[in-house]
Amino acid sequence: MTEYGCNTQLSGFKSLDKFDKAIISELRQNARQSISFIAEQVNLSRSAVTERIKKLEQTGVIRGYQVLLSESQKQGVSAYFEIQHRCARCAEVIHIFTTIPEVITCQGITGDMDLLVYVHANSMQRLHEIREFIDAQADIVKIKTHVVMSEWINNQA
Repeated sequence: MTEYGCNTQLSGFKSLDKFDKAIISELRQNARQSISFIAEQVNLSRSAVTERIKKLEQTGVIRGYQVLLSESQKQGVSAYFEIQHRCARCAEVIHIFTTIPEVITCQGITGDMDLLVYVHANSMQRLHEIREFIDAQADIVKIKTHVVMSEWINNQA
């Protein structure tokens, strides 16, 4: 499946009209579909769609195109760690996660846990090592691990 990244709030570009939004919607569904098909779907000519896509690319609204693999096709293993810490602010423990190259995202969350950390490791053994490292830190109170088994939707580019 292909996907692309877009930013609809760029300062150098006027707000997107309904045609630009429709083109982006079509590209999000399948960035490899033909210009003719997109033109038919959004009720514009092929040349108009081509020009609009070119302008969206040139202005940085469409930043690129990429292949997103299903979770089953990826090498390694992914997991979410729910983390509770004893510090007054999350920023005080973030340095722990910046030292781990397998950490993809680290987000502050509400509820009884403080952080949600997404990790992609090359093996279950490495995932276990990362978890043990985090758990051994003095400021970490609790860690819950959720291993990703399947991925059905991923709209992140």
